[in-house]
Amino acid sequence: MAVEKVPMTVEGYAVLEADLQRLKSVERPRIIQAIAEARSHGDLSENAEYHAAKEAQGLNEARLADVEDQLSRADVIDVTSLSGETVKFGATVALVDEDTEEKVSYKIVGEYEANVRDGKISITSPIARALIGKAVADSVEVITPKGSRSYEILGIDYK
Repeated sequence: MAVEKVPMTVEGYAVLEADLQRLKSVERPRIIQAIAEARSHGDLSENAEYHAAKEAQGLNEARLADVEDQLSRADVIDVTSLSGETVKFGATVALVDEDTEEKVSYKIVGEYEANVRDGKISITSPIARALIGKAVADSVEVITPKGSRSYEILGIDYK
């Protein structure tokens, strides 16, 4: 079975690489030190510090494996080299809610990079799926958890 590639921006890839380095060079040695210190206290069967450190080690190693997997499957796309008149991966799209006149802007990114608070939505989200292939002045209808929303595309930028 072929490994499924996941689209990711250069910025998202860099964040994952930094997280991987932190997990390996900061968290792992800190946890090893905590295990060694807890071990020096004697009886391991009733040593809460030891068990907590071992649990932290397991969680850290699992997160590390997850990040390595994400990096190995990343299909890194340089958004600055993209352009066009329609919405696609990497686009920053300015929208206006046709009911409330509220303006919002979203950047369409890979699912591991998505963070709505930062204005980054996953390519697999309902809003992104509705926007893909559309152009400025197009209206899109999106079914969200809060109900149906209608947006007009004000601008498309690749930066």
